Amino acid sequence: MPEGHTIHRLATRHRELFAGQQVEVSSPQGRFAAGAALVDGRVLRDTEAYGKHLLHHYEDDRTVHVHLGLYGKFADGELPAPAPIGQVRLQMTGSGHWLELRGPTACEVLDPAAVDLLKARLGADPLRDDADPARAFIRVRSSTKPLFALLLDQSVVAGCGLIYANEVLFRAGLSPETPGTAIDETRWNAIWEDLRALMKEGVARGRIDTVHTEHTPEAMRRAPRVDRHGGEVYVYRRPGQPCLVCGTDVARGPLAGRNLYWCPTCQPAVSGPPARSPRRGRS
Repeated sequence: MPEGHTIHRLATRHRELFAGQQVEVSSPQGRFAAGAALVDGRVLRDTEAYGKHLLHHYEDDRTVHVHLGLYGKFADGELPAPAPIGQVRLQMTGSGHWLELRGPTACEVLDPAAVDLLKARLGADPLRDDADPARAFIRVRSSTKPLFALLLDQSVVAGCGLIYANEVLFRAGLSPETPGTAIDETRWNAIWEDLRALMKEGVARGRIDTVHTEHTPEAMRRAPRVDRHGGEVYVYRRPGQPCLVCGTDVARGPLAGRNLYWCPTCQPAVSGPPARSPRRGRS
């Protein structure tokens, strides 16, 4: 599932292509036909990302809400638009570009009250300048759940996904099973600022890259990592491989119904040495 940085990139892209234009909206597949009719021929005022949710705000206070889920995908290009092939949930055309959406978990039209309810159930989004880390800390500090699970809980931190949760905890030197109640506000603010910086970099680069100058691909003695997530990582999907910092084999195990990756040496249990400050080196 795309993490928050991808949705923020999409919001920026769609704003650049369509904001301020009267657009044609349809649903070749038919599943969004009623919703498309509500916004077809109207002006797209702005776009917005909140966590993993994308919002297209139209005139007359209508909003198209999209959650990509596991299989959703956007495509766009210059006009003329291609003939729709397959299951195209939403097709949009503006003055110079087209947009297609396939396979989302959610694609619906919301009124302002429903948009407010959606945002109210989401936690603070590190990529939004109006986000309040103290709001998330209240939830973290009052919970005995593992910090890894709390980072993945979209009602606590909106937009953080599996890769960022694994990597930011490694960078903080924290065991993923550390309970929220063990985190004080100073440590939480350090985690938050590191997560915010990593996700902002993800928006800028279009990939998740958590390993920077002190551990370059040359130091790893291998070619740069290449997969659909891009970028270099410390522990995510590296089970059995040596930790890039200490050489201990990276471990893997289930937690909160997800795959967890960690270094047993660099991320000691709560009873171990104090956690280090997040690794903030930048290339």
